Amino acid sequence: MARVQLIDVNKAFGDVVVIPSIDLDIADREFVVLVGPSGCGKTTTLRMVAGLEAASGGTIRIGEREVTDLRPGLRNCAMVFQNYALYPHMSVAQNISYGMKVRGEDRGEIERKVDNAARILGLEDFLHRRPKHLSGGQRQRVAIGRAIVRDPDVFLFDEPLSNLDAKLRIEMRTEIKTLHRRLENTVIYVTHDQVEAMTLANRVVVMNEGRIEQYGRPIEVYERPANTFVASFIGAPSMNFLPGRVVAHGSGLGVALSADAVLPVPGGDEARYRGHLDREVTFGLRPEHFVPEGEVVGTLPVTPLTTEPLGPHTLLFGDFGEARVVAQIGAHEPVDLDRPYDLSCDMQKMHLFDRASGVAL
Repeated sequence: MARVQLIDVNKAFGDVVVIPSIDLDIADREFVVLVGPSGCGKTTTLRMVAGLEAASGGTIRIGEREVTDLRPGLRNCAMVFQNYALYPHMSVAQNISYGMKVRGEDRGEIERKVDNAARILGLEDFLHRRPKHLSGGQRQRVAIGRAIVRDPDVFLFDEPLSNLDAKLRIEMRTEIKTLHRRLENTVIYVTHDQVEAMTLANRVVVMNEGRIEQYGRPIEVYERPANTFVASFIGAPSMNFLPGRVVAHGSGLGVALSADAVLPVPGGDEARYRGHLDREVTFGLRPEHFVPEGEVVGTLPVTPLTTEPLGPHTLLFGDFGEARVVAQIGAHEPVDLDRPYDLSCDMQKMHLFDRASGVAL
């Protein structure tokens, strides 16, 4: 168990800088998820913590030790890979125990640790099987078991669920979260799936182009995104973005999206946005925040294109001018695709971003 610190860590491959500079402080026993699109630097960051990639600069600390220049075997990290990396000719028990045998650990201790890992992961009945006779979820459990027996300070997961089908991913998310609660190790987990990030993490690190865009509790990142990138990446379907301007509206403020659509700014937010009067902004609202009624409601007229019934609710896709809007509406809400449809916006949930920089106002 250990705190993990990255201090001004950077990485370049020749002349190509993939991590300009990153500072990250992960508390002891915390479950932190690095999330972002492909190529954002999250796996490179994980591999630098593991020692599989050398940092070009900066300092990496695990617990009380600086490990920046230590080889992987001396860092006491256990890594679980996307492709499981199991030996096909070995049984489950042999795969789990292989590292301990290489290190020359006592045979009785090896058997005890393998049995304990198998019990934790529900693999007792599979110890004599080979990987080809296991399902994808069982193979992933074996890979996790191999990490558990090392008794590491830090678990490192590199997109471990991406090869599983949707049902298995949900089941394995629950198992990994339960495992963390039981073992209480520090976990750094990499994924491009924002649902995994939201459901697993104590804190989420949203990365883009080698930089940390936001770092915080999942609900904080979801409800208070730092910029349009975070707002668009976290949440499914993505947040709606419409160009607008902060204007005087009645006795208060409004967001003008068009000549016919001026949405009222809630009274409690007027002081926050008063200094941005006449500023060009990007108006953001999540699909689930189109509601029948609310304390402060604005109306957005759209031209419906299609609907997607999802059981408990329906997604409505429509056009507002040149912009596409996605709204979550009631499962039985009648929609005529041939007629304009008024969406009610819960303005208490709106977000305003600077049009040029994308930073939240």
